Amino acid sequence: MASANRSPFERLRTQYSEVDLVCPKCGYDDEHGEWQAVTTGRTVQYRHICPSCGSIRRRTLSLGP
Repeated sequence: MASANRSPFERLRTQYSEVDLVCPKCGYDDEHGEWQAVTTGRTVQYRHICPSCGSIRRRTLSLGP
């Protein structure tokens, strides 16, 4: 799918999945992993769970006041 057809949120999730999969806690490189995204309407939360140590990393974007 061309990037022009994806939402900015999907492009950001893809970016996280391509460049940010090394766990800062244990150093595991989750080569085939990906970040998951969930929205409440006011926020978008991206989450990655390290399959080695279970550490959860989050990135949260606020969409309004």
